[in-house]
Formats: sequence, C-alpha cells, structure tokens
Amino acid sequence: MVIPEDSRFASDPEEVLGPVDGEATGLPVGWTVGSPDPGDRFDVARLTHLLRAHERHGRGWAGASVDDVLVEVSERGLRMRENLVLRDADGEIRAWGSVHDRAEGRMLFVHVVERDLPDDLADTCSRLLVEWSVGQAREVGRARGLAVQQIDTGAFADDDRQHRFLADGGFERVRTWWQMSRPVGDDDAALVPSSERWEDRGVVFRLVRRSGGEGAMPDVDDLREVHDVLESAFVDHFNSYEETFEEFLHRLREDPGHRWDHWWLAELVPEAGVTEPVGALVGTVTESPTGPDGSYVAYLGVLEAARGRGVAKGLLRTIISDAASRGRDRVGLEVDADSPTGAAGLYTSMGWETRYVTESWHRDVPVD
Repeated sequence: MVIPEDSRFASDPEEVLGPVDGEATGLPVGWTVGSPDPGDRFDVARLTHLLRAHERHGRGWAGASVDDVLVEVSERGLRMRENLVLRDADGEIRAWGSVHDRAEGRMLFVHVVERDLPDDLADTCSRLLVEWSVGQAREVGRARGLAVQQIDTGAFADDDRQHRFLADGGFERVRTWWQMSRPVGDDDAALVPSSERWEDRGVVFRLVRRSGGEGAMPDVDDLREVHDVLESAFVDHFNSYEETFEEFLHRLREDPGHRWDHWWLAELVPEAGVTEPVGALVGTVTESPTGPDGSYVAYLGVLEAARGRGVAKGLLRTIISDAASRGRDRVGLEVDADSPTGAAGLYTSMGWETRYVTESWHRDVPVD
C-alpha cells in the first residue's frame, strides 16, 4: 500500500458534525467551526500559542514550534491528517483538534482547548472536538475497511483538566510513558570509535548508506531493513500496529527534526561474512532557541533473537557519541513504564533520568 493522494478523512466539518451554526453546537453566538488556514501566518501563530500554552500547563515548559504546527496543518501533512478549529466572534482560534491516519487501525488525535476559557465553555469545546474525532474515526476506518477504529490521544500525567476532558469523552487511560533525558558532555564523543561505523564482538554499528553528497537519499534497501527490524522488534509491544514502508517513511520525514544521518543499523557479521540486520535506531534533532540542540531517540528496536548481545547498548552509545561530536548537550527518549523488556533499567544504567510523564488514552469506535 502507498500513501493515498487523497485524505481518507472528511474535509467538511458538517460531514461528521452535522450543522455547525452556534445554536446546534452549543457555542456562544458568533462562534464558528471550521478549518485553519496554513497559509495564514496569524492562524499558524495562534495554533502555536495554544499548543505551547497546553504544554506549559501540563509539564511546566513549552517545546512546540511553528514547524510542529505545520506538520499538522500544511498541505503535505493533510495527506494523512485533518484539522478542526473553533473561533470566537472575533475570529480568534480558541480550540484545535487534529487527527492523523497513523497506521491501519490506529488514528492519533491532538486535542487542545485554550486554558483561559471558563469551564463550561471549555467543556463544550472539548465535546465538539471529541465528537468530530469520533466522526473522523468512522470515516478513516470505513475507508480502510475496518470494523473498529482506535483513537489514540495523550495527556501529561499532571494535567487534571485534560484527564477530565478525555474521560468525559469516553476515553480510557491505558498506558504511562517516561520521558527521559541524558546529559551529554565532550568526553562522550569517545564512547565509540566512530559514530559512522564501528564494530564490537561481531556486531557492526553503522549509518544507513548514502551514495552521493550530503543531500543524497539513503540506500532504499537500508531503509527497508530499518523498517523491517522495527516492525519485527515491536510486533508484541503495547498498541503496535503494522505500518507500511511508505507510511513509515512519509511520517518520519515530516518530523521537523528528521535527518538521514541520524539513522543507524546494527548487523551481525557471521563467519561467512554475510551481514544480518538485528537492530535499528532512528534519531532526530531537538532544536533549542535558547541553547545547544539535543538528539532524540525516536525509535530503537532489536530483534528478539539478538537481545542480550549488547546491540541496544551499542546503538545508544552511538547516538550519544554522535550528539557529543555535534556539540549537543542531551539525548532524549521515551520508554513504556510497563515495558516487559526491562528497557528502563538499561536507560537508567546509562545515565537517563525521567524529566516528565505522559499517558496514552484510547477510545475504540465501531465503524458503521
């Protein structure tokens, strides 16, 4: 399957909500329901402000940027996404919802309501966003031929208002995630001989191959090996849904921090000399407007048959060394607090500490 040229979502809010005039929605007189304009710098700035305020309230600081918003609302992003905004009588966006056709059976949902709204009005906004997301879940589930479509959304662990919105909307808290960070110093550059390629005990750790200059595309066979390793490594993990190779690449390239020179493979080198991919790490850049940038472990997977051979530790040492050589001051990652693999113990032993905690909330929607 390839990425569809047309979105599976309904672009007109009335297709999933019905009439969207003030009386039907329960919103105050003059409020409107519609879509944001990605070409309007005021809309993009307002969405960025809402998202940053949401983060600041939930965890104490904001990290979202204009680029993060454009991933959701730009023309490229809308191939797999749809958005809804609620505007007050002056045209100011006061609430925002975004849905993402993430993989077959799994739809992500961004739910942001302005913090300064009175509780009763905020509840009305939340109800509309949830109702719209449920309608969109039916649309995308129907297009994919599913009987049930999952909506997957998240919340910061300390955000009681968001918890209330989601519980009232029929969502259930299903998982907890530790967002961890490890400081990086100049000495860490020597953790491995070279972050481009090194070998230890019959395992080679290397960047995905690229033929040509710095802007060249990676070798497609290497990219497929990364995808295959990650799909196999996570097949039994919580809420794992199969994602096609095309979906995988399209989604990761949308990340503002995406860099091809942050993708690594780990390969076993048997005596015959034929390599066998057994691990993969996809990293990204975390840009900072006020200080050094950081690196982030977006994906780390090791095939079950190769676990216990130091593959995960070797890949982590590689991205730490790479970050140090680039002058970065940290490497971040996310770990399932209930992971059966004991990954949290490995991260802690290598210097990672939890900075904040997030939660997954799910709702299963029957598809008509």
